[in-house]
Amino acid sequence: MGTLHLVATPIGNLEDITARALRVLAEVPLIAAEDTRHTGRLLAHFGIETPMISYHAHNERARRERLLGALGEGDLALVSDAGTPGISDPGRDLVAAALDAGHRVSPVPGASALTAAVAASGLVAGPFLALGFLPREGSGRRTALARAGAAGVPVVLFEAPGRVGATVAELLAAWGDRPAVVLRELTKRHEEMLRGCLSQLSALFDDAPPRGEVVIVVGSTEEGNAVGEDIDALLGGLRAAGLSPSQAAREAAVMTGRPRSELYDRARQVPVAVKGEPGGPGNRRDGEPRDGEDQE
Repeated sequence: MGTLHLVATPIGNLEDITARALRVLAEVPLIAAEDTRHTGRLLAHFGIETPMISYHAHNERARRERLLGALGEGDLALVSDAGTPGISDPGRDLVAAALDAGHRVSPVPGASALTAAVAASGLVAGPFLALGFLPREGSGRRTALARAGAAGVPVVLFEAPGRVGATVAELLAAWGDRPAVVLRELTKRHEEMLRGCLSQLSALFDDAPPRGEVVIVVGSTEEGNAVGEDIDALLGGLRAAGLSPSQAAREAAVMTGRPRSELYDRARQVPVAVKGEPGGPGNRRDGEPRDGEDQE
């Protein structure tokens, strides 16, 4: 039975590759890579000639049986374009399938944009939430923002450069003016860290969208405690993030264990903090449904 090695690769600076990662990549008979061209440049830089096969978000299911077959004959290394596979990158599906088939899974740790950003932000002293990439739009995005905001702890998320300004403005509208850091091009030549509150960063990116890979770290609420400790504050935070009364009640029921019917009545009455610009989340009149909103 072969071992599936989850090999972390540099997020920018090639010097961040570990000696163990290089040894594993050179010794395994096959490497499953998110982008074989990208990984090929890494391997060529270090003189490694191990064969590769593509494994990415669009062919995970199609490749699964073939890669499990390869594990039946020997070891396999899995790499993403940068960082650790399976963390906001393809990998979870193959890891679960390998474990179910009785294979050993061995992490080969190394560079991580998540841990690098948390360490450099100066905003995280304890628990935090890692959201990865938010859903692009719709109720899934609103729900993710509402849950994260209601927790009251620091939040870390990834974003595409062209969407950073809009996302920071959305975080401001949903969560209020928390301290935040935008980290760009971590470990690379043009590494940059921009600090301030969300309102300051939002204004900054209105004029100059950043380039390169971006991680956003947002500090905790001023109180430092979960908003969920106060039911009305929790519901108000969920409503301010753009959820309808019924959606807010559903989420609050999951978080608190209280009956949804009780929470729905309170969600219709709770004041909604006005945190965004006119027309943004949290600016409808209390109890006013959005277009197409479910009503109970």
